[in-house]
Amino acid sequence: MTNTLITDMNTDATTTDAASMGATTGVPTVLPSVAHGAALPATAASGVLSRFEDWVRSSPQAPAVVDGDHTWSYRQLDQAADEVIRALDGRVRAGDIVGVCLDRSAALAVTAIALARLGAVYLPLGPRPGERRIGAVTEDVAVVCLIGDPAVLPARHRDAERIELPLPAEGTNAAATVVAAFAPPAAGARPAPPEAFYAVLTSGSTGRPKALAVAEPALSTLLDWYRAETGLAPGDRQSLLIGVAFDPHVLELWAGLTSGAALVPAPDAVRWDPAELTDWWRDAAVTVCVAATPMAEPVLDRPWPQGLRLRHLVVGGDRMRRRPGQDVTATVHNAYGPAEATVVTTTHAMRPTDSEPDDATAPPIGSPLPGTTVVVAGQDGRIAARGETGELLIGGACLAIGYLDPELTARRFTAPPEGLDAPGADRFYRTGDRVRMLDDGRLEFLGRLDDQVKISGVRIEPAEVEAAFEQDPAVRSAVVTAPRSADGRTRLVAFVLPSAGAAPTADTLLSAVRVWLPEQAVPSTVRIVDAFPLDANGKVDRAALLAGETAEAAASVATSGSALPDDTATDSERLVLRVVRDLLDRPDAALEDDFTAVGGTSIIAARLLAAIERETGTRLRAPEVLRQPDLRAVAAVLDKRRAAASPAVA
Repeated sequence: MTNTLITDMNTDATTTDAASMGATTGVPTVLPSVAHGAALPATAASGVLSRFEDWVRSSPQAPAVVDGDHTWSYRQLDQAADEVIRALDGRVRAGDIVGVCLDRSAALAVTAIALARLGAVYLPLGPRPGERRIGAVTEDVAVVCLIGDPAVLPARHRDAERIELPLPAEGTNAAATVVAAFAPPAAGARPAPPEAFYAVLTSGSTGRPKALAVAEPALSTLLDWYRAETGLAPGDRQSLLIGVAFDPHVLELWAGLTSGAALVPAPDAVRWDPAELTDWWRDAAVTVCVAATPMAEPVLDRPWPQGLRLRHLVVGGDRMRRRPGQDVTATVHNAYGPAEATVVTTTHAMRPTDSEPDDATAPPIGSPLPGTTVVVAGQDGRIAARGETGELLIGGACLAIGYLDPELTARRFTAPPEGLDAPGADRFYRTGDRVRMLDDGRLEFLGRLDDQVKISGVRIEPAEVEAAFEQDPAVRSAVVTAPRSADGRTRLVAFVLPSAGAAPTADTLLSAVRVWLPEQAVPSTVRIVDAFPLDANGKVDRAALLAGETAEAAASVATSGSALPDDTATDSERLVLRVVRDLLDRPDAALEDDFTAVGGTSIIAARLLAAIERETGTRLRAPEVLRQPDLRAVAAVLDKRRAAASPAVA
């Protein structure tokens, strides 16, 4: 399938002035950093819900969700959604924001369909959003009700009026009981704009999540591209793999439901174990998959499995550092896009038939989708020449309505750059991402222009992490930095200044912030400081903080007597400790440390598993790492597994 929809489609209008100047002066033509996706059809895109209902009428018995031994047809999802609407009995109306605290499951699909029919605004929060985080969201956003397992709801909703919903309770990730819990929105909480179809949360520089609203036409345009690009159709199986609070989940969910294909919810274990993931692709017969970059890259680092039906792998959420090897039989799409531009803005497809050599250079983020215009702007706000670096601006049909905060929307969604001729793009989103446009119109991603960072594919505002620490009365203030390791991995380090008379520990502070933050935003290291160093302008000198952190870690290693444990340590203990220290950039980590307490996450656990398997040939599972009391116990599990795999000695 040719990639006609995302080929650079620059119009003469973007290059006329530069070409004319070259023709009259004799100097080489300098093209502006502007690229347009293919023109949209003259007729409006079909509605998202109407496409699903078309399949209900034409293929009612076709599988819509396949979850292990359980299958739901399009007609069954349709009927289940109507039952949910009847259960809500007029309590949820058009325009109401509904927070959904469910995991990847048939119940999630039914809920999304029911809310779309009601005209309500779907706000995916994930199955375990954290009581304080969800409490903060409901203070800022006019959430009419929360849908989820009553055990995960905040106290205000646990004590409110609740209605049990007749949702499917079968499947890998399904909750046994799901309720709709109603509580009056907080005074001053912002409603969604009337044209909103769904809303998502993005990291907030004010220390609180920002709610963003997206209209149905923007999602419809994205889905039209996705179906055309991947060929998703009846008989296919579309993954439901992305974390529900992460906006690509909306693409996965509705891509399956609007194409006549079957959604396949992924068990949680496969999300961080490359071998489990590829086994699941094979066993579940997945044909099209969306995956976060940190999840996909370990798979691409391994020999490509045989016998997969996977045709397309859409990868995004973080910088992709390598191209797929020549043995990869699926088309791999390196996708880029902020939530403010409806999940995907540009893509670069890498096909098995490409003649491009398999080298170590990072692939570009590619060319804009249909109806999208991308511009690279210099520091003066003017359009940069191709080859120059600048800020990426995005305009066109892909743009979200904006944040629920109008002032924030006005700051980030701005007028087109001066001199730009781009019909249909009357406003642009300033991404804050630093990019360069190549001569052929493709974009290279170069990093962030501001303090925002990406950790394992999730955008993190250090200010939000700082605010989470400062909720603790034992904390006077916090500063969060994001050093990058030699191999390009980013981690978070928090420096905490205690309140007068308080003596918090790193462990207690980390435990406290976990209820506020997504897993990727929890720092790997917490340092308690007496004061913050200041620069000449009186601001916190972050470079000095990091220099002190490096020195402290080195001193910790020096005082421990050696970089590795003594001769009594087993080979497995040495291996586990060495890899953990490398992955977390924590040279002071010890065998007595709890993996999670020293900054380990399920994402880091996946990398640990991959490293252990590479060096020993032994495959552990993420829960075996995350549930152990310390690193010595992790090594003991490895020893036990290796002994069981060794042939018995006579």
